[in-house]
Amino acid sequence: MAVATQSLEELCINSIRFLAIDAVEKAKSGHPGLPMGAAPMAYVLWDKFMRFNPKNPYWFNRDRFVLSAGHGCMLQYALLYLTGYDSVTLDDLKQFRQWGARTPGHPENFETPGVEVTTGPLGQGIANAVGLAMAEAHLAAKFNKPDCTLVDHYTYVILGDGCNMEGVSGEACSLGGHLGLGKLIALYDDNHISIDGSTDISFTEDVSKRFEAYGWHVQHVENGNTDLDAIAKAIEAAKAVTDRPSMIKVTTTIGYGSPNKQNTAGVHGAALGGDEIKLTRENLGWSLGDFEVPEDALSHMRKAIERGASLEAEWEETLATYRTKYAAEAAEFERMLSGTLPEGWADALPTYTPEDKALATRKNSEVTLNALAPAIPELIGGSADLTHSNLTELKISGSFQKGAYENRNLRFGVREHGMGAICNGIALHNSGLIPYCATFLVFADYMRAAIRLSALSQAGVIYVMTHDSIGLGEDGPTHQPVETIASLRAIPNLIVIRPADGTETSGAYKIAVEHRKTPTLMAFSRQNLPNLPGSSIEGVAKGAYIVDDCDGTPDLILIGTGSEVSLCVDAAKELRTAGTKVRVVSMPSWELFDAQDAAYQESVLPKAVTKRLAVEAGITMGWCRYVGAEGDVVGVDRFGASAPGGLVMEKFGFTVENVVSKAKALLG
Repeated sequence: MAVATQSLEELCINSIRFLAIDAVEKAKSGHPGLPMGAAPMAYVLWDKFMRFNPKNPYWFNRDRFVLSAGHGCMLQYALLYLTGYDSVTLDDLKQFRQWGARTPGHPENFETPGVEVTTGPLGQGIANAVGLAMAEAHLAAKFNKPDCTLVDHYTYVILGDGCNMEGVSGEACSLGGHLGLGKLIALYDDNHISIDGSTDISFTEDVSKRFEAYGWHVQHVENGNTDLDAIAKAIEAAKAVTDRPSMIKVTTTIGYGSPNKQNTAGVHGAALGGDEIKLTRENLGWSLGDFEVPEDALSHMRKAIERGASLEAEWEETLATYRTKYAAEAAEFERMLSGTLPEGWADALPTYTPEDKALATRKNSEVTLNALAPAIPELIGGSADLTHSNLTELKISGSFQKGAYENRNLRFGVREHGMGAICNGIALHNSGLIPYCATFLVFADYMRAAIRLSALSQAGVIYVMTHDSIGLGEDGPTHQPVETIASLRAIPNLIVIRPADGTETSGAYKIAVEHRKTPTLMAFSRQNLPNLPGSSIEGVAKGAYIVDDCDGTPDLILIGTGSEVSLCVDAAKELRTAGTKVRVVSMPSWELFDAQDAAYQESVLPKAVTKRLAVEAGITMGWCRYVGAEGDVVGVDRFGASAPGGLVMEKFGFTVENVVSKAKALLG
C-alpha cells in the first residue's frame, strides 16, 4: 500500500489526521481543519515529551494537556485512542458527536477520562492551564524536599488564533507571565484562519511581541507542517527555561493535505465531503479505509502504555520514600489527593448569638475564611484587586508570587474573567486544592462564562461575592447588582447562597467546602446585619427553613434572603400585634431548597398557606414559584440609585412599614 512508503512519524501523524477526517465526515459535523494542521505538533508533544499513563488517566504526577482550541477535539480523541486510553475506543470515534458517546463535540472533562478541562469557549482552556500550572507550582513548593521531588509535572496547551483574540486569555496569560510559571508551555497553532476567513480581516497584532510583553519566553517554528525536528527543539528549549512560561508559535496550514480546502475557512468547521476526502487520501498517500490505522503506527503510539506504567511506578517509589522520610507531609498530601477533608474541620466554623455585634456578612465571611484557613490547608484563593473590600486575605499566609509559590493568597489583579477560569484550572487539577475567588457581586457578569464552566465542568470553585444589593449605597446603579442573583440562579449545578447573618455565613461556607463537584457562589452584604435568634448552619444546608414562627397554622409566610431576613422578622413582630399569625422563612439558597424532599418543602411552605410575601433586594423574576398566584414580592425591578445605602433601601421600599403594608394588602 502507499502508506508503506511513509516514515513511521508520517504514519502516526496521518493516522491522527484521517481519524479526525473520518469521524467528522461520519458525523457530518465538526472541525477537521485544526486536527489536520496541528497533528505534527501534537504527535511530537505526545510521543516525545508528555509523561502520562493511558491506563491510569488520573495518575497524579502526569503532565496536563489542554486543547484550548476545543473545537478541534478530534485531535485529542485521536491521540487518546492511539496512545491506548480505555476511555476512547474506535467505536467512540465512530460515534463522534452522537448521543451517549465519550467523544462529544468539544472536550468535556466529566465525560472523557484523559480530558483535563472542558474547553470550547475560546480562551478558557489557556486560562485553565494557568490555573493548572499554579496548582503544580503551589504543591511543589509545599511538599517537595531537597532530597525528594514528589510534585514535578508540566502543563502543555495547544491554543489557536481564536483563543488569542478572546480577552480572557490575555488576562490569564498576563498573570501567568507575572508569576513566572516555568512549567507552563503553550503551542500556538498559527494558521491565520478563523470562521470568517483570513485572520487579517480583524487580527493583525504581533502575538509573539504581546507574549514577550507578558513576560513569556517566546519562539517561532516557521514550518509546523513538516519540520518535526524544529518543533521538538522548541519544546526542549521551552523546558530549559524555568523562570518563565513559554509560548511557541507554530505556523501551520489549516486542513493540511486537502487540495481544495486547506488554508481556507471552509475546512475550519465543516466536514470535507466525500470527494475532497478522496483527493486528500490521494494527496497524502493514504490508501487505507475509513477509521483504519496502520499497525506500525498503532504499535508505536501504544508504547505510551508501557512507558506510562513505568513512569507511574517510578513515581510510586518516590512516594514510598517520601512516606518514610516525611510521614506527616505524606499523610497530608495523600489525604488531599483522596479528596478527604481534614477531620473536624467544620468545628472551626464560627457561630453567633443575637448578643454578638452586628456585622456585614462580608466581615463574617472574612472571619470564617480565617477560621477555616488553619483547619483546611488546601484552601487557596484571593480577590480581583478588591482584597480589602471583599475581605478575603488569609492572615496566616503571604502572597503567592514568583519564588513564593507555597503561599495561599492569590493576587489576581483586576482580571475577573481570568480569575474565574484560573480557579477552574486549580479545582480541576484534581489534587484536593479548594480555590476561592472574590469580587463585587455585580462584576460576576465579567466572569459569567467562567462561572458557567465551573458548573458545567463540576469544578467546586468557591465564589465570594460582596456588596450584594442596592444596600451598598453611594457607588450607585453601576455597582448595585439588582438582576445578578436572579441570573446566577439560572445556571444549572451552581449553588447560590445569600446569607442573612454570621451563622448563615458559616453555613454557606460549610456547603461550599463540602461540595467539590458543584461550585458555590455566596453573596455577602456591605451593611451590618443583626445575628438572628433562629438562624442555623443546618438550616442553610436545607436551602430554606423557619427562622421565626407562630403558634399553629400561619395566616401569612414572609420569605426573605440575606439582609432582608431581619427585615421580615421585624415586620412579623408588628403584624403579630394585630393578631396575624406570621411565619418567617429564611431562604438563603433556592437550589438547596429545591433539592429537599417534598415532605420537608411542605413543612416549611405548606401548600395550604397561600398568602406569601417574598422580600429580596433584587428583581422579582422567579419568585412566583415560591409565593404562588396569591402571593407578592417586595423587590427591585429597575436599576438602583446613588445615595447612602440605608436611604436607598428605604426609597425602594425595604422598610418595616412597606412590608407590613404589602402583607396587609395580601391578607385583605
